[in-house]
Amino acid sequence: MNLHTIRETIAGPAGSLECAVDTPAGELRGVAVVCHPHPQHGGTMHNKVAQTLARASVQLGWRSVRFNFRGVGASQGVWDGGRGEVDDALAVIAAFAAPAGDKARPLLLAGFSFGAYVVAQAAARLADDAKPQRLVLVGPSTQKQAIGPVRADTVVIHGEADDVVPLSATLDWARPQSLPVIVFPGVGHFFHGQLALLKSVVVQQLQQPREQ
Repeated sequence: MNLHTIRETIAGPAGSLECAVDTPAGELRGVAVVCHPHPQHGGTMHNKVAQTLARASVQLGWRSVRFNFRGVGASQGVWDGGRGEVDDALAVIAAFAAPAGDKARPLLLAGFSFGAYVVAQAAARLADDAKPQRLVLVGPSTQKQAIGPVRADTVVIHGEADDVVPLSATLDWARPQSLPVIVFPGVGHFFHGQLALLKSVVVQQLQQPREQ
């Protein structure tokens, strides 16, 4: 993401996982794990929306960890239909937010498209005392993946003109939960030309008090 990005490799359930870590200059608030879009459609940790989510979290004092799912970039393994990819995310969370022998760190989870599905699933599988403080879902894959209910203070952002995941699919998912969805008018799935605004909105939303 920048000259200060550190590349690390951790052990994952299907082999090593390639990670990119960005640390804020000031006091560390916790660890933000960011998940990239669909590996079979060109998604990597270098995706611009994923990088935008990382920048937003770093601005707020979180150490950002992006990583490549199994079979992407230098990460070992092969595509596992979403199941193994959730396991990958949980391995990254364990390595950076709850390292062995160390006190668990506050956790933020953020994902884009398929990555939003992964972080929602990962959050659901974490123990109660290890749940993320906040969850950010951008252009969540609500049509092709079954995302379960999420916390009421989850930040959900979607483009009105999304031609990959229809806005209607995300509204249908959010409606039974009475979950607000922030809609970017006229914006497509990849938020072209709107990344600065996306970062600003994410920062603004995360600065609001967490609901209990």
